[in-house]
Amino acid sequence: MREPLDRLGPIVRLAPAKLNLTLAVVGPRPDGYHALHSVAVPLGLADRLSLAPAPGGQDTLHVVGRDPGPVADNLVLRALAATRRAVRRTWLGPAGPPPPLAARLEKRIPVAAGLGGGSSDAAAVIDGALEAWGAGLDPAVRLAIALELGSDVPFFLARGLAVIEGRGERVTPLPPLRGESLGVLLITPGVAVRTADVFAAWAAGIRPPGAGTARASSEHLAAELRAGLTAADLLRRAAVLAAANDLLPATLALVPELVAFRRALVRLLGRPVGQSGSGPTCFVLYPSLAGAAAAADLVREAFEAGRLPRLGAGDPTIEPTTLAPGPGVMAARDDAVTRKE
Repeated sequence: MREPLDRLGPIVRLAPAKLNLTLAVVGPRPDGYHALHSVAVPLGLADRLSLAPAPGGQDTLHVVGRDPGPVADNLVLRALAATRRAVRRTWLGPAGPPPPLAARLEKRIPVAAGLGGGSSDAAAVIDGALEAWGAGLDPAVRLAIALELGSDVPFFLARGLAVIEGRGERVTPLPPLRGESLGVLLITPGVAVRTADVFAAWAAGIRPPGAGTARASSEHLAAELRAGLTAADLLRRAAVLAAANDLLPATLALVPELVAFRRALVRLLGRPVGQSGSGPTCFVLYPSLAGAAAAADLVREAFEAGRLPRLGAGDPTIEPTTLAPGPGVMAARDDAVTRKE
């Protein structure tokens, strides 16, 4: 095991957003969580995490970009602490626990939007901190840390297009889409939706009329991907995917204004509009990033002209990006990230 940090510049990870192409709620579990079946894919839209030696005696976090809320509650610091506790059991480095790290998070993914940004940041921390400390962990231990931090975190450790089952602990990789990567337009209204509130509404009975439809769609999509689905095939299934989210009625019940908002989006873009996760982010698939970017301009113009309603106190976020079925937690390379000789 090498000495941690001494020969390294900053460790950098890209933490991508995720898109739930399908999301079926199978039912409640005895532990209070809900069992799911979901096909999810990482996106090109990503936060950027840097880890370097901390000058003081404790981990620190500096955030730029979007406001993720109170630093003390941020999953980055919680992930550092949880990973350190696990590493400490077999730590062979200098005396004492693994040394403190200074984290810098460039936040691009909207918060509380159903895109898994905080969970992706946590997965990036686990991966990056282990490299910074020169440590390794058994995959089962990594999974335990991930689940401690949140049900979405294991997906990002799995790296790529995958089926998510259980409360999120069973992640089965799927073959990547064949063909050119699709574009996707993300529109996040200026309202935050708590995942716990959405699941509570679902548990109270606010559900789609066709019981089991989302699960059938989700399982069918997973089977098609295993058989070698192309990007063009997926695009042709956009209308099915837009309806394959069991949490959509619960989200609309919590934010009724989203009903008119989504209808206006459909009229403007002429394409099916889906919801990622618990929302409120809406997604629209396109054949290319250029197509998604052109649609983003239309949406911005519609907001400015008042043809799309603004929800909540915040500004909407409009992000054209791509489906990125490659690694979910990626090492970033740039001129500022080099190994010292």
